[in-house]
Amino acid sequence: MHGCGNDYIYVNTMEYPIADPVSAAIAWSDRHKGIGSDGLVLIGKSPVPEADMSMRIFNADGSEAMMCGNASRCIGKYVYERGLTDKREIRLLTPSGIKTLNLHIKDNKVESVTVDMLEPKLEDESLFLAHHGVDKGTFVSMGNPHYVIFTDDVDQVGETGRILEYHPAFPQRCNIEFARVEADGSIRTRVWERGSGITQACGTGACATAVAAAITKRTGRTSEIVMDGGTLAIEWCEADRSAEGHFFQKNHVYMTGAADFVFDGEIEI
Repeated sequence: MHGCGNDYIYVNTMEYPIADPVSAAIAWSDRHKGIGSDGLVLIGKSPVPEADMSMRIFNADGSEAMMCGNASRCIGKYVYERGLTDKREIRLLTPSGIKTLNLHIKDNKVESVTVDMLEPKLEDESLFLAHHGVDKGTFVSMGNPHYVIFTDDVDQVGETGRILEYHPAFPQRCNIEFARVEADGSIRTRVWERGSGITQACGTGACATAVAAAITKRTGRTSEIVMDGGTLAIEWCEADRSAEGHFFQKNHVYMTGAADFVFDGEIEI
């Protein structure tokens, strides 16, 4: 499946348990010798009653991520269209907390998903050491660390992103976004993902970019983030409100975008 080109291999571990997801992620993600993906996502039964499903995500290098916005939307589509739930509001347990997925359905198909990505954090010494000499961007944690740099040259993503991921300011490495506000108010963004390199899109990265743009007064609290693989709509909610039967909470970040199946298959392990 993919969300805006951010593609992962999804396994329903309630039916097909994976004993060694680290090795599987490395082998299967290889685009020449494996299936090819940005990583491996495991869909599981929630161990707590507060959530309906659980998610674990392993990057292409085998490292485990705390959260992936694009993957969470894909899980919403997967569990609904594959008959694992009939709920249109799904509570998904992730290593960075429980995320609420609101499914937008037409003709019994999930057209898009809005994810409550919870509150951004602008300081976290376990993820960002501000005194270590990076000063060209804005740190935002969306459950995982992001460093957003506004620049006219978003295509430096490969050269500069590779270096900054391992900068001493980021004790657990970091996702790096290069962003440019366009004339129409949208934000062109390219992403270097921790553990995966350049990806077509990053949901948490889009959220972090929107928050950074609002903080630095480049935009308001609603943004269209245009990534290599597509566009995500992001709102950093300014006040509590209800709309279309859903409650939107102050200071939470809401991400809306599509999710798509690519193919099903089997692999021997």
